[in-house]
Amino acid sequence: MTIMDMSRRISYPWLRPAAVTAALLLLGYGTLRLLDRLDGHISKGAWGWNTGHTLFLLGIVAFGAVIVGLRGLLRTRSPRLRAVDEMAAVAGLVGAAAFVWVILGDLFPRFADAVPPPDAVLLGGPALFELGLLVLLVRAAVARLLPAWGPVLVLVGFAAIAVNLDLLPVGAALVLAGLLPLRITAGREA
Repeated sequence: MTIMDMSRRISYPWLRPAAVTAALLLLGYGTLRLLDRLDGHISKGAWGWNTGHTLFLLGIVAFGAVIVGLRGLLRTRSPRLRAVDEMAAVAGLVGAAAFVWVILGDLFPRFADAVPPPDAVLLGGPALFELGLLVLLVRAAVARLLPAWGPVLVLVGFAAIAVNLDLLPVGAALVLAGLLPLRITAGREA
């Protein structure tokens, strides 16, 4: 049974560079955050806070593009798998939008005062983002567009970040290592 629809495959040459860029932006944010805290506190100045949060914002937007690209790359004839891909993409993009909302509030306090995120956004957004992205990465691994250990490294990286934000550089490096071997050409049908 053909599961991936090879006849309608659209090229996504930007997908791997977007994935690597997203992980590098996350790594940059984590590194700036760590450097900013060397004196024992977080300063909300241009270097650590604003630049770091801008890198984080751009990284989340790039991850959103990766989610869209993976969903398109994994076109399938299976209604069940198509539904899984669609739900994962929607969850990931809703989570990414929640991240963007919170980051914009961190960067622009007036925005945060005008439209504060509800607790559901603060708690559910990151979980939806990570779940959606990870489901698509597992599907990419099944399609041999990514080694099986790729999604595992991404999961461990996100888990490290969730455990302690000081582990952001380590977690981002793991996410980068998991995404680096992403291929944009078809593997076996899956």
